[in-house]
This record gives sequence, structure tokens and C-alpha cells, in this order.
Amino acid sequence: MHQVERAIFDLRRGLPVVVTYGGSLVLVQAIEGAAESTLAALAELTGGTPALVLSRHRLAVLGAVEGAVGNAVESAGAARLPLPEGLAARRLAALAYGASPAVSVGQASLAECRLALEAADRADLAALALMRRALLIPSALVARVADSSRADVEAQVADGRLLTVPAEQAERCLDGATGMLKRISEAHIPLADAFDCRFILFREPDGLREHLAVVIGEPAMEVPGAAVPLRLHSACLTGDLFGSLRCDCGEQLRNAVAEIEALGGGVLLYLAQEGRGIGLANKLRAYTLQDSGLDTMDADQILGFGEDERRYGVAVDMLSALGIQRVQLLTNNPLKMAALADGGIEVVERQGLYGTVNDHNHRYLSAKAERGGHLLDEVLNAEAVASRRS
Repeated sequence: MHQVERAIFDLRRGLPVVVTYGGSLVLVQAIEGAAESTLAALAELTGGTPALVLSRHRLAVLGAVEGAVGNAVESAGAARLPLPEGLAARRLAALAYGASPAVSVGQASLAECRLALEAADRADLAALALMRRALLIPSALVARVADSSRADVEAQVADGRLLTVPAEQAERCLDGATGMLKRISEAHIPLADAFDCRFILFREPDGLREHLAVVIGEPAMEVPGAAVPLRLHSACLTGDLFGSLRCDCGEQLRNAVAEIEALGGGVLLYLAQEGRGIGLANKLRAYTLQDSGLDTMDADQILGFGEDERRYGVAVDMLSALGIQRVQLLTNNPLKMAALADGGIEVVERQGLYGTVNDHNHRYLSAKAERGGHLLDEVLNAEAVASRRS
């Protein structure tokens, strides 16, 4: 885990790292911030041909999930595209996450490039996992180190200029470390809608993310068979702090605190999973894409992400640390119910939790309901009725 943590920081700084797999060395670099000289530098250092690893979501945008190629992509979850020498950085970025992908790559048409796709291997999948964990665009530049360059690369590893990380460790970085969440600090903090609140901070073992458990009132956490009112709330800086009208997150957060207080106490887990797990930078990119007419799901897919990148293992660990096994869950999202159940937490009851529908968030909420399976019929139908009456 220590090597993975260091690798993530290097990637975020724009530096390459070496992924090891089956005796091979693969140089990996983030697509974000790639300069005009990046491909040439990778080729010179490795003696190999640089390639671009793309997620199946991005490949679907490029139309590369049909026929035999599509079957291979769906099976592996990604594919590798060899890149021609001298490819401009702007063309590379357009191919990796542009709203209108470049129609050609070098002298090759996009159709020819689809045929050139190669099956992703463990090192490629490890590269994408590192990008996701680092909250970067989930595309990666990779280059296999040729035998003729191996000694030079190993020398740079030995003197600390390059960092190595095993592929199997990198692949697991998205899963966290079950049971190793650290309880760091806590304090009593009165809130406007719930005076008696205790904030407990948990830190993931690699130190990259911190999550809060807000214990409201005196929930019956130690009473056998008691179902504790619970809200899992993913952080939303724009909605929670600034009151953005593009989502209902801020209202849901405040309504959850008030409702848990009214129920006699419970717990709100505030999880560091901005933008359904894609991070603030990518969330803002997705917002820009939505301004062109895309819904929230399609915008995320253009960037290479799935419909929901969140994982709830950390929530299960937090509940276990608090001694909670049965919950009354405040949510509209069936995936949260399933994730808790898979983690051994019994969801005794589900209670809906809504914000206000407005002209800015209606399309967002409709997409969550129609494509994400969120249970929002009650609030969307009420808004429809109100619109007809007006």
C-alpha cells in the first residue's frame, strides 16, 4: 500500500511510475498535463511504442465496443491503443476525454485505430486503477520497457528517480483495506437542526481520504436488534457548501440531519466521494459537458467513467467501528441498500429523502431516476403535477 500511495502522488504531479507485472516493466503516466514531448520521452526511455489505455466507458463513446473487438473490451474492461510518433498533445487529450473525439490519430482514421486496439493486460488495468484512485481522468499513457532499455530503467529505479509498484497492488487500490480504517479524532459540534452532535473522523490506511461519522443525539447503537437511522451522504462541495442549484445534495444533507434528529437520533456518514466518486475536477468537467445538452450519466461516460464510481466498503467499516449492524436507511438509491447488505449490514427499512426540484436540477434528477434506478417518482411526480397546475 505504501508504494501505491507514493505512486499516486507521483502521477498527480505529472511524473511516470513503473508498474511491474510478470517480469515486465511498464512505464505509466497520466494523460492530464501531458506535454508535446511526453510521448517522445516515453519512447526514448523505454525503447517501446507508447500506447493509450482507455476504459470501456470511453471506448463505448468512441464506438469501439462492437463485434469481436467490443467483446474483448467488455471482457477486460479496457483496451490499449498504440500511438503514432509525434501525436500532438491536444489530439491525445481529445482522444482520451474530449467531447468530440479527434477523427484521426496521426495519419490513421479513427476506424483504423479501433482495429488496432489491443487487449488490456494486468498492467493496463493497474494503470487505470491508479488513475481512478488519484481522481485523474481514467486513461493512461503506457509503454513497455524493451530489453535494450531495461538496465537504464532499473538504474533509475535504484537511484530513486523512478518508483515501482506491483500491478496486483495497484489493482487493489480501489478496494481500500477492509478492517484497517483508522479512527483519528472526534468532537461535539452543535448544528442548527441538531444540537447534540458528535463528529468522528476516520482516515483510510493510505492516508488519501478522510470520512466523517456524525452521530446525532443518542442513537440506540448498543441495543440488541435496534435499527439505527442512517444516511450515507457523499460529499458535494458545490451543493453542500455553496448551495448549487444543479443538484439536490445540500438540501438532502440538511434534511437528513433534521430527519435523524426527529427520529430520536442516528448517524450520518459523510463520505469523501465527490461527484459520485470521480472527484471535484472531473465533476466540473462533467458539468461543462452537461451544459452542451448531455445528461449526468453520458457526461461521465465521455470522461471515461461509469455511471457511479462510488464504493461503500468504507461505510461498512465505519458502521462496524460504531457497533451498528441494523439500520433504517434514508436513501433513494437502491445501490446503497445493496452495498450495505453485501457488507453484512441489515437494512431493516428504507425511507426516502428528497430535495426540491428546480429548473437547474430537473434533468439531473430525471437521469438518476431513469438511468440510475434512483427511487424519485414521488418527488418528480409531485413536481410534474405542480407544473401542470401552474
